[in-house]
Amino acid sequence: MTNAEAISKLNNALNTLIKAYEELEEKNTKLENRITELEDEVLELETVKEDLEVNVNDFKTNTEEDNSNISSMLGKIEGLLNKKVSGDNTQNSSSDNTLNEIKTAEEVPSKVEEETTEGNIFSNNTNNNENDEKKPDENKSEDNKIDLNRMASLLNGFNN
Repeated sequence: MTNAEAISKLNNALNTLIKAYEELEEKNTKLENRITELEDEVLELETVKEDLEVNVNDFKTNTEEDNSNISSMLGKIEGLLNKKVSGDNTQNSSSDNTLNEIKTAEEVPSKVEEETTEGNIFSNNTNNNENDEKKPDENKSEDNKIDLNRMASLLNGFNN
């Protein structure tokens, strides 16, 4: 082998090494870019995850607040109903208890109506009082049945 042949072979090998090095550099650059993209995606996903965790915590606190509000409302309703039941002769059946609950619910609107008619300057109090005394006795049993069903369905809704 002559010097010229050796130089030619070394030159070819060097060119092959340079091409391989350039290809590896290009692949390395692509991989670095891909790593950067994936790191950005990870950061975005972590941000989304943190936002979702905040939302979940908000929902949990709202749910706990709602549960406590519902519990306190139910406690108040039970307290009001128990006051009315203890004031009357207590009976063992639950239907009698709901009847008493309904009666208390009906008394409040009628009292409000009485106050508004008494305070009205233009109303004829003597005629209204006589008519008011007759009407509640006639319609009271019908209203109790309707309100009993309504109250029972409401109570069943709270128990579920």
